[in-house]
This record gives sequence, structure tokens and C-alpha cells, in this order.
Amino acid sequence: QVQVVESGGGLVQPGGSLRLSCAASGVTWGYYTIGWFRQAPGKAREVVSCITSGDGSADYAETVKGRFTISRDNAKNTVYVQMNNLKPEDTAIYYCAARLRPFRMGTTCLQHDYAYWGQGTQVTVSS
Repeated sequence: QVQVVESGGGLVQPGGSLRLSCAASGVTWGYYTIGWFRQAPGKAREVVSCITSGDGSADYAETVKGRFTISRDNAKNTVYVQMNNLKPEDTAIYYCAARLRPFRMGTTCLQHDYAYWGQGTQVTVSS
């Protein structure tokens, strides 16, 4: 089974930054499309960002565009999301998910049908 492990969450002040990591073991992470999701209490799960397996193209939800940056280091089997200018509305449990089969050409990876999910890491933005 593909094991997905998120880390890097914590408590930050509004305007602060965090970098979350999504690591894998036993697989070649470079073959997978990776998505970052978040879910706040009482709210639906939201796709935040994603990065593809081939050309490494990235996409972002409108709510985080310009503030978050997703990247991958395939040599380390790790995907990152750098989160800057954090807002209280960013408070949520953040999940990493992976998909081996690429999404159909011409479609965004900002979708919810990922096969492998991590346990989540809490991000709290508060003064």
C-alpha cells in the first residue's frame, strides 16, 4: 500500500507562514499526482492545490492563489506546499492525497478522486 504522511502543521499568527510536507515511502513519488486538501469543522473538504506527475504543473484554488506554492522534490519523495500570508480562514486539517493514474488530458488536477490519503496535519492561524 502507498503510505502518505503529512507534517509541518502548527499554530501561526495571521500573516505568518508554514511549509507542509507530504512524504511517501515504498513508492516512487514522482509517478504520482499529488493534491493538498483541507477541511475545517462543519465544512466540506476543499481542494487547495495539486501538482502533476509528468511536467509538474500546478494548480490552486482561488482562495489560496498567490499565497500558496506547491512543489515537489522527487529525489526525496516529498511534495511541499509553502503557505504564506496565512489567514484565520486557512485554519483546517490539511490532507495530502496521491493518485497514480494521471487525470485526463485537458482536465485540472483540482479534483477529489485521489486514491491514497494521509492522516492530516492541523494548521491553526490565530492571534
